Amino acid sequence: MTANTQPPPPPAPAPDELAALKAKADENWDRFLRAAADLENYRKRAAREKDDLARFITERIITAFLPALDSLERALDHSPPGTPLHDGLLQVQKQFQRALADCGVTEIIAKPGDPFDPAIHEAVSQIPAAEHAAGTIVEQLNSAYKIGDRLLRPARVVVSKPA
Repeated sequence: MTANTQPPPPPAPAPDELAALKAKADENWDRFLRAAADLENYRKRAAREKDDLARFITERIITAFLPALDSLERALDHSPPGTPLHDGLLQVQKQFQRALADCGVTEIIAKPGDPFDPAIHEAVSQIPAAEHAAGTIVEQLNSAYKIGDRLLRPARVVVSKPA
């Protein structure tokens, strides 16, 4: 062999060998596409699970603080308006409500005369009330709270019953 000559080209694969190589390449390509899809699905699932965990933790923490807010509101109801104590409690309540709003929490207030809705209300008692139709709210004891479309706590209410 001289320096200017090239080696002879490799022999052409037989048609059945070529078909087998093509099938193997197609199989490898399909496995690659499946692995890429699995990886993308894993990333989406991991992101969704992370969001779900963050939402769960937020809901648990907020739900744990709601009784403290209820106590604060009861203290406000029983403190004389215009006193330094009342004004201080009012400021703390506003801070609490701002913090809840910043977390996406919405307060649901049940007004007297509203129809009782078991999806957002918890009836703690029933009383005969001539001024209210049966099955309507007479008094709200605690507000309901939700975050997004998820109810954190139902409103505790007194419901009217037929006299």
